[in-house]
Amino acid sequence: MRLIRLPGVFRPPTDTWMLAKVLREEIGGRRVSVLDLCTGTGALALVAAEEGASVTAIDISRRAVLNVRLNALLNGVRVRPARGDLFAAVAREQFDVIVTNPPYVPAPDERLPERGLERAWQAGLDGRVLIDRICASVAAHLRPGGAVLIVQSTINGEEATRSLLEDAGLEADVACREQGEFGPLMTRMAPELEERGLIAVGERTEEVVVVRGRKPA
Repeated sequence: MRLIRLPGVFRPPTDTWMLAKVLREEIGGRRVSVLDLCTGTGALALVAAEEGASVTAIDISRRAVLNVRLNALLNGVRVRPARGDLFAAVAREQFDVIVTNPPYVPAPDERLPERGLERAWQAGLDGRVLIDRICASVAAHLRPGGAVLIVQSTINGEEATRSLLEDAGLEADVACREQGEFGPLMTRMAPELEERGLIAVGERTEEVVVVRGRKPA
């Protein structure tokens, strides 16, 4: 896969490739429809398209939507890019697989940035603003038997995500987990996260998990 990144678009973090592995397993060679939510450069959308899926990629950033279009052309695959706030651009549509690497790094305040790279990672005081919104709305956009794949840090509360998906009528589990050192963004926020009790003093490792919610067939 060849990826270009336009100025102002967030570089795919390492958890993108962890999520890509689970996405490939979920597609499993089937002819499915995939929605890549908070797509950024479109890396996950390209993975799905290369697996033969029919793909829609959504981001609130105009530059990201352009970036997806360019990367699809560069790799010779078909992706339908759309701009909107989460599911707004696909209000009446359903998909077999919804994959998302949403902003989930805890921020200094609850306000979501309206522009700049911070919009791609800041997600409120506990890092759950976008995750919670996705969990609340995703079931209506899944076909029977379909699945949503959400990547996040355990610092954000893995059990909270599973509980919200179950409240929405989905069967929830953890499809994958990996332990690792904090990335640059979490490292930058670490002293404040210590003060707020979100991590222990000196803690600089986290588990990143892919939480899966499946709609009953």
